[in-house]
Amino acid sequence: MSKKVCIITARGGSKRIPRKNIRDFCGKPIIAYSIEKAFASKLFDEVMVSTDDAEITEIAKKYGAKVPFQRSAQNSNDFATTANVLSEVVLEYKKLGLEFSHLCCIYPTAPLLNVENLVKAWDILNKTKVDCVFPVVKFGFPIQRALKMKSNGLVEMFHPENYNTRSQDLEPAYQDAGQFYFMDTKQFMLKQKLWTDNTNGLILDEFEIQDIDNETDWKMAEFKFNYLKNRVE
Repeated sequence: MSKKVCIITARGGSKRIPRKNIRDFCGKPIIAYSIEKAFASKLFDEVMVSTDDAEITEIAKKYGAKVPFQRSAQNSNDFATTANVLSEVVLEYKKLGLEFSHLCCIYPTAPLLNVENLVKAWDILNKTKVDCVFPVVKFGFPIQRALKMKSNGLVEMFHPENYNTRSQDLEPAYQDAGQFYFMDTKQFMLKQKLWTDNTNGLILDEFEIQDIDNETDWKMAEFKFNYLKNRVE
C-alpha cells in the first residue's frame, strides 16, 4: 500500500514580496490554502511544511500541518533548489523511521490550487507509473513567433522562419503552472529532479494558475481567486 506525504516548501526569506508565504490573501495567510487543499484531497498520510521560520511554523501548525524538523540553513538561502529541499525532507523522515512511496510538493503560494487536480494527478501517477505528474498551462501565443528587443529598440524574431506561418499551424507549447509536483519518491531521490523525461503534464486553464512574483501578480491572483469563488457560488 502506498504512503504519501505532502511537502509544502515555505522558507522565511522572500526578496520581491516580503513575508510572501504568510501574507494575508483574501482573509487568511496564503500558505493556509495549500495546507487546506492538501487535507481536503484526502490523499496524504502526512501533510508537512518545510521551513526555517518560527512564524511560518506557528501558522502551519495552526492550520493542521506538521513541522517535524526545521529546514537547514544550507537549504534556506537564495540558491537552494526545490529538489534540494525535498531531498532533505525525505532523508530527515528516514532518520525518524518514516518512508513514503510518493511525495507531492505543493508551493505555499498556490491559492488557486484545485483539489480535483491533485486527485487527477495522483490517478495518472498511480495508473501510468510515470516518475512525476505536474500541472501545465498553454502559452497564450505561439512561442515560435516570439520577439526579442535589440539594444537599439528594434525588434526581431527568435525564429524568423516562422514569420509567415499561421499561428494555428504551429505546435502548442506549455509552461510549468508552478503549483505542485506529484512524484514517485524512489525515482525522485535517484534522479534528483522535480520532473524527468518520464513525466506527464496535467493541462490547466489560465484562470486556474498565477505566478506570484510581484504586487501585480498578487492582485491578479486575488482577482482570479474571487472570480472562481463567485463562479462556484
